[in-house]
Amino acid sequence: MKLNELTICEMLKDLEAGKFSAEELATDIASQVQKMDKLGALIEFNEDALRSQAKVSDARRQNKRAGKLEGIPLVLKDNIDTKDMATTGGTGALAGKIPSNDAPAIATLREEGAIISAKAVLHELAFGITCNNSITGPVLNPYDPSLIPGGSSGGTASAISSRQFPGGLGTDTGGSVRIPSALCGLFGFRPSVGRYPGGGVIPISSTRDTIGPIARCIEDILLLDAIMAVEATPDIEPVELKNLKIGMPKTRFWEDLEPGIQELSQNFINELKANGVEIIENDLPDIWELNDNTGFPVALYEVMRDLPVYLENAGYGVSIEELIKGIGSPDVLGIISSQTGEEAMPEEAYKAAIELHRPKMQEMYTNYFRDNNIDGIIFPTTPLTARPIGQDETVELNGNQQPTFQAFIRNTDLGSNLGAPGISLPIGLSEGLPVGIEFDGLPGCDERLLSVALSVNKLLPHTPAP
Repeated sequence: MKLNELTICEMLKDLEAGKFSAEELATDIASQVQKMDKLGALIEFNEDALRSQAKVSDARRQNKRAGKLEGIPLVLKDNIDTKDMATTGGTGALAGKIPSNDAPAIATLREEGAIISAKAVLHELAFGITCNNSITGPVLNPYDPSLIPGGSSGGTASAISSRQFPGGLGTDTGGSVRIPSALCGLFGFRPSVGRYPGGGVIPISSTRDTIGPIARCIEDILLLDAIMAVEATPDIEPVELKNLKIGMPKTRFWEDLEPGIQELSQNFINELKANGVEIIENDLPDIWELNDNTGFPVALYEVMRDLPVYLENAGYGVSIEELIKGIGSPDVLGIISSQTGEEAMPEEAYKAAIELHRPKMQEMYTNYFRDNNIDGIIFPTTPLTARPIGQDETVELNGNQQPTFQAFIRNTDLGSNLGAPGISLPIGLSEGLPVGIEFDGLPGCDERLLSVALSVNKLLPHTPAP
């Protein structure tokens, strides 16, 4: 096995045992990055920085000063601030712009020895799910290069799935960590908003945005999560499956699924039941209208306030007007520019979402967990598998054309609006394409959700590499 095919935890174990050095690992990583360049996953890769940082890591390990991630190369979505590489959001006006500081979460990773030398392509300004970015070029899915990897963290997912990196970070506003993880056969975790230190991310919505780890195994997710969490976390332990109770709300989550997704997801539900997990098939009452009146009002209103603040604080010398002029992707340009005129989201709709709809949703969601005495809810991460690059407006699902963005975020959107944690797990291939299943938990109860994921991990079917 090549070194780049190991998981983070496997790499750490072998580095500590002296089976190879961080410099040797860096060589394999660099070779794979070059080999997989055709996927278009990376917007920047500094091989010299990778090798020099690996040399430092080897010295730290030799001197018994190794951090928890010592010598591990990670890839970051290019909307997360790095003081030694540009942070562009994949958009034209920010090309070459380097922030003065790392995002707080990145500073923490570096303190533990992580090597940060690569930034990944994203859907421009993180406003979409295809990663068909007109500025950088599209990101390709490692399982089928004619298809999208999902987004907006598609470059991160494509780079990890294709074994260029063992793990990395995306950001998630409406599903942007979980969707590409599902479409690329990976584990992707969206934590509760506030679990990781804030700031240092090109924003969409301060209410909904969060960094999230992506990796090839659950143990790597747990490791990255524990390092970035603001408060010290207990060791996540599995629980007996017979003690788990999982809610299965059918409305919307389980409707109009692609046949292969329906089959694999139901097979996994059956496997859970066979191993003692109690599945509670009760619906979430009257929550969807509230959700639909929350998502876009919050995101569109906040982006026009949060983004100018970020630009000023970063010292980029770029105005919001100049940023908009530099947008190359038609879908992103359309939605951002619409917020500068009469079509802008009214303050009344935003206030209703924040003060009325969202609190009511959170109350309903909490009551659902309490009344059913459940540990989480389960549903397919996306209703459909990856679709061809270029289908930015509509995609086909079960014989009908549906809006691309809404089709892919249909199941992930609720947790985002609630500020709840969610994790997508790979459950195999449908006609050669990855499928993900998601567990969501209560806001602030991330450790319980991660414990559920760790517990069911042994039941996951093997998902072949690309």
